[in-house]
Parts: sequence; C-alpha cells; structure tokens
Amino acid sequence: MPNSLELNVSPAQLHTFANHPFHVRKDMEMNELVDSIRESGVIVPLIVRSRPEGGYEIISGHRRCEACRELGIEKVPVRVQELTDDEATILMVNSNIQREHVLPSEKAFAYKMKMDAMKRTLGRPSKNVGQVVPHLGARTTELVGNTTGESYKTVQRYIRLTHLIPDILKMVDESRMAFNPAVEISYMTPEHQRWLQAEMELCEATPSLVQSRRLKEMSQSGTLTEHYLHTLLTEQKPNQRQKFFLNQSDVQRFFPPGYTPEQMQNTIFSLLKTWGHAHEHTQSQQELER
Repeated sequence: MPNSLELNVSPAQLHTFANHPFHVRKDMEMNELVDSIRESGVIVPLIVRSRPEGGYEIISGHRRCEACRELGIEKVPVRVQELTDDEATILMVNSNIQREHVLPSEKAFAYKMKMDAMKRTLGRPSKNVGQVVPHLGARTTELVGNTTGESYKTVQRYIRLTHLIPDILKMVDESRMAFNPAVEISYMTPEHQRWLQAEMELCEATPSLVQSRRLKEMSQSGTLTEHYLHTLLTEQKPNQRQKFFLNQSDVQRFFPPGYTPEQMQNTIFSLLKTWGHAHEHTQSQQELER
C-alpha cells in the first residue's frame, strides 16, 4: 500500500482518534477478541497515522489496542499511513461502521463526520489508492451510505440524531425511544427537548410518530408549552395496549459488565422462549397423567 510502513509499537504510543464516535465496550464481543488475541496474537495490524506531537493516532483498531493493553502486550503491529485529516476520517468510519453492534448515536456521529469530510474533499484528487473521494455534484449522503447499503434518506435521518440532547439520544441507544419519532424530535429546540425529556421521565411515556411531528411543528412555531407536553404524553394513543416494562437498572446486575441493552433484551427473550417450551412440556405431561 502506497505511503505506508509496518512497525511494532508500544500501546502507550497509540492514541484514540480525535472525536472517535465508536465506543470500546466491555461486552461479549470484546471478551471474545481478548481471548483470540491471547491465543493467536494480533493478526491484522492496526491502521494508524503519525501525530505531530508524537506517537500515533489510531484510525482502525481501537478494540484491538484496548485488548492488547488488557493483556499487557508490549508491542502491537501497526501500519502507518500518510493521510490528511479528511482522508483519515473517511477511512476511520469505513473501517468501523461494519461492526456487528453499532449504536444509533455512534452511527449518527460517524455519518456526520464522514459527510463533512467528503464535502471538504469534493473535487480534490486523492493521493491514496482505494481512498473514496466523491466527484463534484454527487449526493454526499448517498455516498456516505454506500459502505452500509443504506439510502441517502436513512443517512440523513441518522445525522439528524446528532441534534438531540444527550439524555434523549441515550434513550434512543437504549431502545426506550423509537428511531423515527426521535428524528422528528431532533428538530425541536434544545430547550423544548429538555422540557420533553423531563416530561417523558415523569409520565414514563414517549411520543408516537404523529405526536412527535406535532411537537416539531409547535416547537418551530414557538407555540409549545410545558403544560401541553404533559397533556400530550398522558393522552390515550390510538390502539394503545397496556405495556410491560423492565427497568434496565433492575436487570443489569444479572449480566456481565458492558452488556448492551440489546444484548440483555436478546438474552431475556431467549430464556423466556426456553422457559415457555419447558412450561408447555410440563403441561402436556400433566394432561397425560390425568
């Protein structure tokens, strides 16, 4: 690969990519990676670039680096590439977006970083073979989604999530708020979002898509009030069914540290399915014995 050099460096010389949107979580995937590196070492070198202040900035391989630190490995194989800030950003997103579990917030900020970088590189020739640089007039959001097979509209909706206040964005990550209503909520002012977040916690309810669109319009027109928010969240929704909730803090203690809400939910459903089959078998046995 042009303008690259392979070295073995200390993990202490490796630094996180600036504003890295992807988190290194201590979950089952990370545990499996640690076990793999313990057994076979780092097979694929990390991609890094030199930092003016010394050391190297990780572009691809944050989890591998963290696993090596956990295992006390003294030298990590890296491929040093000469990249501009925008080229590094595009490669960083492309290298991480294909992870098996990517949170909505991670995807949102990654797409925005890549879109901004691609806009700045429009019309510039790339020095690096295989580096994706869009041509003038191209729909940038469509090019951003090419690596994941998502439409430009989906990319736009994810990027809208970056306008959510942190507390509401966290609700989206934890599947406590649906994606499409959250997109509409992102058009509300930060102050109105804070009102909404407080009312959602108080009422233990989230707005439907239709309600979210109504809140968006009222926020933009300046007619939204805190009293109306409370009224809206406590009104009966069409075809509303009684819901059953499990508080994440109540169940988290039964899972290993770092388990995501999605992993906990999948495990609970799997256990319930197993229990259901066992319950059906017990009932069948009891009927036969009558």
